Amino acid sequence: MSGTTTTAISSAEPYVKAPLLYKGKVRELYDLGEHYLIAVTDRISAFDWVLSPAVSDKGNVLNSLSRFWFEQTVGIQPNHLVHADVDRLGELVTDREIMKDRFMVTKKAQRIDIECVVRGYITGGGWRQYQKTGEVNGHKLPAGMRKNERFPQPIFTPAAKNDVGHDEDITIERMTELVGAELTQQLQEISIRLYEFAREFCEARGIILADTKFEFGLIDGEIILIDEIFTPDSSRFWDKSKYELDIEIDGMDKEPVRTYLSGTDWDKNSEPDPLPPHVVEETSRRYRDIYNRLVQG
Repeated sequence: MSGTTTTAISSAEPYVKAPLLYKGKVRELYDLGEHYLIAVTDRISAFDWVLSPAVSDKGNVLNSLSRFWFEQTVGIQPNHLVHADVDRLGELVTDREIMKDRFMVTKKAQRIDIECVVRGYITGGGWRQYQKTGEVNGHKLPAGMRKNERFPQPIFTPAAKNDVGHDEDITIERMTELVGAELTQQLQEISIRLYEFAREFCEARGIILADTKFEFGLIDGEIILIDEIFTPDSSRFWDKSKYELDIEIDGMDKEPVRTYLSGTDWDKNSEPDPLPPHVVEETSRRYRDIYNRLVQG
């Protein structure tokens, strides 16, 4: 994805001839009968608002990265990917060129309503928790830790999923109450194993995987990795050359959007004005850059 950008799409509905089951901030879920079709649009969100205009190549990058990582990690944990071959869709799509890199056909799994977060560094929401309580999701941490410091071992910090509003940070004990001790233990072990694999992969390419989140489902009682994996929307990537303690590190994601919005007088309670072209272009470049560095080395 090092070439020119593609036309941004804000919805896949004009291009998919199947029932739409769910429309999220970025992804759309279509019913194919035995399977789902997940289409990834170029919509971008920040501060709980879907913004305009869409960011070209964003959906292609998110979907292609997830496909790449699902293939890399299938030996660690089975996932829901069936195929991503646009030619197998036949007349289900009306424009193969637009859809070819932004969809996956997946197995139907019963979603486990827990977001499985693994943190390798103390930053973001984890840092804010630590400043207030000395803990992160119930993990008691040593005094005197510094922002962006690496944990000796990654920690598992789950969240209860909410389809409306923010997910709720919970302790492992609370997760046990919600889904049971055995499933909690399994998900914790799988999540940390996946994170450690990807962290090593990223480090070899000059990238720090600070934290990430996973979603899982069940098919006939078996755990299946679902949704997306190790993308700029589900993970915090840092360029190794920019890593420092005690600063706000510029992430390899939609940081230009967040920085721009934070510098305006937008009240975050009303629909924001369209993003300026230079912010959209820089954000698109960052998504393509993380893809190229991870996949093409």
